[in-house]
Amino acid sequence: MDRTTDDSAQVAGIVLAAGGGRRLGGRPKALLTHRGRPLVEHAARALREGGCAPVHIVLGAAAETVRARARLPGYVLVDNPDWEQGMGSSLRAGLGSLAGTGARAALIALVDQPGIGAEAVARVVAAYRSPSTLAAAAYGGERGHPVLFGADRWADITASAEGDRGARAYLRAHQSAITLVDCSDIARTDDIDTPEDLTLLE
Repeated sequence: MDRTTDDSAQVAGIVLAAGGGRRLGGRPKALLTHRGRPLVEHAARALREGGCAPVHIVLGAAAETVRARARLPGYVLVDNPDWEQGMGSSLRAGLGSLAGTGARAALIALVDQPGIGAEAVARVVAAYRSPSTLAAAAYGGERGHPVLFGADRWADITASAEGDRGARAYLRAHQSAITLVDCSDIARTDDIDTPEDLTLLE
């Protein structure tokens, strides 16, 4: 087995899909319709097709409805009962769910960025070198998503992930260690945050 294939199989994927869509009038982002299906399906498929295995999906707001409506065979669904505390709690739940999987890195994606597909995921996955790898997609030289955390970093990230900041504080403190992977030519970073952003969905 060559190095690239071997390393790709060691990178797990985590979709953060627990948000309640407060600025969308309380519409959970995971359930927004994109190309005829719930947005969470597209995010999860991008990670799987981009080379992540296993793929875990962190659910929170309307978790039971997401389970009922979305077709998510073969994915690991992780409930975050503390989702209202913000993205940090979902990141902690997602990384915690990888214990015992043998994954050497986790690639983190947000459910509300439909412009980021499997190609961008694959590029960031390919940046994995060791359990201490820290890598992120870049757009116009600016760090964005998805982000890859080597397993040696999970404990410190979990300890610092609070509120809606997620891993921002950790990434800022370790900026010099981040491998930036340009994805400007293959992905868009638009977030679906407000009613006006719904026009970005197809």
